[in-house]
Order: sequence, then C-alpha cells, then structure tokens
Amino acid sequence: MSPSGELVMNRIIDWKTLKTMVPYARQHIARLEKVGRFPQRVRLGNGPRSRCGWVYDEVVTWIEDRMNDRTPPGGAMTLGMPAR
Repeated sequence: MSPSGELVMNRIIDWKTLKTMVPYARQHIARLEKVGRFPQRVRLGNGPRSRCGWVYDEVVTWIEDRMNDRTPPGGAMTLGMPAR
C-alpha cells in the first residue's frame, strides 16, 4: 500500500513483452542492469531457475528518459522541449 493507504499495483512484464518495448538482446539488458543503467528485474520465486520480470512503469520511465535525452536535429540539448 502507498502512504495514503491506497492499493498500488505494479504490473510485472516478462521477457516476451519487454523485447517488444526495448529492442535489445537478453545479454545487453543484463549488462545494462548490472551497471545500473536499466531497471532491475524482479525474481518471482526462490529457486535458481525461477521466473523473473520487470516492473512495467520502470521500463516505461527508462524509455521516456531516453527520449527526453535526445538532441534535436541541428539544435542544442534542451530540457525535453524543442528549441524555438
């Protein structure tokens, strides 16, 4: 529950869904996770081969951050707003 007492649901997505959102290989995702540059996966069980997934909202935020960090064509870096 959140501090306000409301139930907060975080959707967990599997690899099949993740790869439709982020066109990286499993190995590259693992490397990015290891150095803290991609959301960490969530283990859904206790065993060494247990299923895992990623928090959907964290992945969407990661994608949005990449989009906001782009440099506009022919322009200087802005704070997510196109230069006028």
